[in-house]
Amino acid sequence: MSSRRHFLTGSAAAAVGLAALPQALQPAQAAAAGTAAGAAAGAEGPPNLVVILADDLGYGDLGAYGQKLITTPRIDQLAAEGLRFTDAYSAAAVCAPSRAALLTGLHTGHAAVRANPSSGGQGSLGAGDTTFAEVLRARGYRTGLFGKWGFGPEAGDQPSHPSARGFEEFYGYIDHSHAHQYYPAYLWNGNAKETVPTGTFAPDAIAARALGFIDAHAAGPAPFLLFLTPNLPHAPSEIPDASAYASQSWTQANKSHAAQISLLDAQVGAVVDRLKARGVAERTVVLVASDNGPHEEGGVNPDLFDANGPLRGYKRNLYEGGVRVPLVAWSPGRIAPGTTSARPTPLYDLLPTLADLAGGAPAPSDIDGLSAAPVLNGAPALAPLHNHLYWYRDEQGVTSRANTQDGGRAKQVAEAIRKDRWKAVRFAPARDRTVADSKWEFELYDLAVDLGEKNDVAAKNPSVVSSLTALLRSSWADTYVRRPWGLTAVADAVASTLTTTVANGTTRPWPDVRVTLPLPSGWTATATTPTTALSLGPGESLTTTWRLTPPPTVPAPVLLVPQATTSSSLGFTAPTRYTPLPAPPTQDSYLSDLPWVSAANGWGPVEIDRSNGKQAAGDGTPIAFGGVTYAKGLGVHAPSEIVYHLGGRGNRFTALVGIDDFSKKQSASGATRATVRGDGRVLATTGVLTGASGPTALDVDVRGVRLLHLVVEDANANSAFDHTSWAVARVTVV
Repeated sequence: MSSRRHFLTGSAAAAVGLAALPQALQPAQAAAAGTAAGAAAGAEGPPNLVVILADDLGYGDLGAYGQKLITTPRIDQLAAEGLRFTDAYSAAAVCAPSRAALLTGLHTGHAAVRANPSSGGQGSLGAGDTTFAEVLRARGYRTGLFGKWGFGPEAGDQPSHPSARGFEEFYGYIDHSHAHQYYPAYLWNGNAKETVPTGTFAPDAIAARALGFIDAHAAGPAPFLLFLTPNLPHAPSEIPDASAYASQSWTQANKSHAAQISLLDAQVGAVVDRLKARGVAERTVVLVASDNGPHEEGGVNPDLFDANGPLRGYKRNLYEGGVRVPLVAWSPGRIAPGTTSARPTPLYDLLPTLADLAGGAPAPSDIDGLSAAPVLNGAPALAPLHNHLYWYRDEQGVTSRANTQDGGRAKQVAEAIRKDRWKAVRFAPARDRTVADSKWEFELYDLAVDLGEKNDVAAKNPSVVSSLTALLRSSWADTYVRRPWGLTAVADAVASTLTTTVANGTTRPWPDVRVTLPLPSGWTATATTPTTALSLGPGESLTTTWRLTPPPTVPAPVLLVPQATTSSSLGFTAPTRYTPLPAPPTQDSYLSDLPWVSAANGWGPVEIDRSNGKQAAGDGTPIAFGGVTYAKGLGVHAPSEIVYHLGGRGNRFTALVGIDDFSKKQSASGATRATVRGDGRVLATTGVLTGASGPTALDVDVRGVRLLHLVVEDANANSAFDHTSWAVARVTVV
C-alpha cells in the first residue's frame, strides 16, 4: 500500500518520527527578508508558533476592530501590543473550504475542499495535500491541533485525518457537523474516539489540552506549533455561563453569543498567560484570526453587534463582510506595538508565512500563498503582494440576511476577485460555473471609495470587468495536479518489494540525498536501484526499489519506515504497512481453509463455505449445484478475483465452478466465465457458465505456481444474478 509522507530533521526528529511534506520557497521579492528571517532563526532558534482560529467571528466582533457591545480585552491588548491587519481575508465564506485553504496554502480555485458538506458530500484532504503542520515538522517542530478540523471522513488512520496531515497531537472534532455539538458524547484523541463525561463543555476541554501542550513542549528542545481551533462562536449559542451579559435586554441567543466571543477572548488570554508563565512569550509568534464572516444562525442577530463593521455581507457572502476577517499578530520583541498593515493578506498566506518564520522550513512550490513574514519582521516593503485574490462559493445552506445581500442568489455559484482597489462579485445562473461569461451577473466595486460595496460600477468600467473576468477564469482548475514532493513508499507483497521515491517539489536543490530502510529483527532488504543522489534539483526524484525477505514467521502487517535525508538538514520518513504473503500450504487443503493474498468481489465480500447471497454479506445459502450440496468452497459474484499464495508447492488444483442453485432460483439471466491463472499465465478457462449449463469440473496442474488467481467475469453484459461458486476448491501439494 502507499504511504503517507513524513519528515525527519536530525536525531531528535528521528526519535519521535516527525512527519513531513512538500516545500515552497519564498518569492524573489521576499528573498532578502526571508534570508534575514532564516539567519535570525538559526542564531536564536526558530520561534514557537501559535495560530488561533475562531469559528464565524466577524470583522467587527472584536474591540480592536470597532466592537462596542461585546468585551474582548485580551485580543484587544494583543492588537495594541502587536500588529493588526486591516485587509486580511478568509479564503472562503464558509468553514470547510476556508480551513482547507488556510492549511494548504491554496485558494478555492485550486484547493482539495471547495465547498461545505451541505453542498454535496463531506470534503477531505488527500495524501498530497501538504499542510503547514507537515512543513514545520520538516524543521523539527512539535505540532498539535486542538479543536475543530472540519474535513471527513470521521475515521482514524486515513489521509484526511489530522494525524496524517502533520499533527502529532490532536484532540477535538474531525467532522464538520460533529463540531456543531458543544456538549458532545465523544471527542477524538488522535486516531481514537474518546468518550467525554456527560455535561462536558467541549471548548473548555479543548482549551485545557492546548495549555497542556504548551506545558509539555515549552522547555524544548524543539520549537512547537500550536493550532487552536475552538468552535466558538459558531451556532448554536450554547455556553455554561452567559451572566456577563445578563443585564442586557437582548434575546438569550444574543446574550449567549456575546458570551461565546468573550470566552474565546479569555481562552486567547489564557494561552498568552501560559506562554509568559513558561518563559517563552518572547520567542513565540501568536496569530489570531477567523475562518469567515459573522453568522446569523440560531436566533443570533449580527446587526445588533455590528458584527461586520463597515462591511457588506455575512457568512456565506463573497462581499467583504463574508470574507474580510480580523487578523492579529503578537510577538514581543519581533512585532512593534500598535502597528497596522493594509496589505491584502488571505489566510492561505499562512503556510509560507509560518515556513519563513521558522527559518525557511520547506513549503510546496505550487501553492498560491505568499509569505507575509516580512510584515511581521518589521520589513513590510519586502513582503510580496498578490496580483489578485480569488474566491469561489457553492453553498446550499441559506440564511436570510446573507440571501438578501446576495439578492436572493444565495444558492447560486458565485466567484469574487480583488485586484488592487477593485472588488468584483459575480453569480452564475445556477450551480454551473462552466456557463458562458455573458450569463453571469457581474458586479464591480471600488473599495478605495466604497468599502461597503454599495455602488456597482461595472457598467462604467467595461475594461476592468473584462480583465477581471479573464482572471476569474484563469484562477480555476477543475483538478489541481500537485507536484510530487517528499518521500513516498509503495509496498508490493506479491513482488516482495518496497519502492521509495524522493521527489523534490521545491524551488531549491536538495544536496546529498540518501535513502535508508531500517528493518525489524530477522528481515533483510537489498536495494536493486541507487539509494543516493549527489543532488536533486527542483522537479527531480530518486526512486529506489528494495527487495524484501521477511523471517519465516512474521506477524502481519508490519510497519516499515524508510527514511531519506539531505545534507541541508532535511529528513523524511514514509511509514508504510507491509503485509507479507501468507505461508504456502504444507499439506493438501481446501482453499476456503487457507488465507488469501487478496480478494475482490462484485457484491459484498467473498463468502467462505457459503454461496454469495442477496445481501452484501452474511446471508449466503449452502453451496449447491443441481440440488447437491457442497460443504466446502467459495461464494463470489462477478467480477471477482481471489489470489492465493502457493509458493511453488502446489501440485493439482481441482474445483467445480458454476452459477449456483441460489442464483439459478432467482433468475435464469446469470452468465459468467471462470479463469484460473498462475503467475499471470492462463492455466484454464471455462465456457459460459449458466444455471442451465451446470458447473464445470476443473483439474489443473499448478506445479511451480507461486500465485494462484481464481477469476470470475460477467459473460453477457448483465452482472445481475452472477452469483458463482467454486465448490470443493482444493489444492494438493507436491
